[in-house]
Amino acid sequence: MYSFRYRRDLPPAIAKTCSAKESWFIFPAGHAKYRFERRAANPLVPRTDLQQIKIPNATPEIIRKYALSDEQALLAIVRYNRLIDIFTGVTTYSLQNHLRTSVAGIGQIEVDELYIGVNTKGVHFVIPVQAKGRTDRLGIIQVWQDVSFCKSQFPALVPRPIGVQFLPDGAVAMMELAVEGENVKIAEERHYRLVAKDELTDAELAKLRTRA
Repeated sequence: MYSFRYRRDLPPAIAKTCSAKESWFIFPAGHAKYRFERRAANPLVPRTDLQQIKIPNATPEIIRKYALSDEQALLAIVRYNRLIDIFTGVTTYSLQNHLRTSVAGIGQIEVDELYIGVNTKGVHFVIPVQAKGRTDRLGIIQVWQDVSFCKSQFPALVPRPIGVQFLPDGAVAMMELAVEGENVKIAEERHYRLVAKDELTDAELAKLRTRA
């Protein structure tokens, strides 16, 4: 069930019952219960035409050496380089990763990493992060589940779900996701490339100042 919800395509005998612009989604319906729903296809796929923003790589070498998987490496890169702060403009703190819990009417869920943040006006945010490696796909159901959990557990905080994914060339795509009911769309997207200090020239910095 997990594979078909998040990693694999449904068998052709099921997939062919959708039109070219539709997909089947497997939504949770309580503890160990699910419901199939056919709706417009909405893949959360990084764009290919965005400029990559260079960020000095602050990931400790020992972490880079021993990271066990793409997802774990990605979460570590995001955390050590404060990419959530840079992307959202909010000061954030990692509260917990791989949080397993349950939500009424949904069942058990797992949040890849959960951040708490505050902006310059003192507004507090809860930021669930969904991380995917190069071959996996961001899923609207996981995002919807994450936001449902945040609204249930942190009703006074503003939820801002974020999807992060390695691009084929090793850069990091970050997407802020907008949840409307059970629909999920990409509200903001930026791509970051982590570089050594010598790869960010004075000329590039001067050019960036004109955009500030």
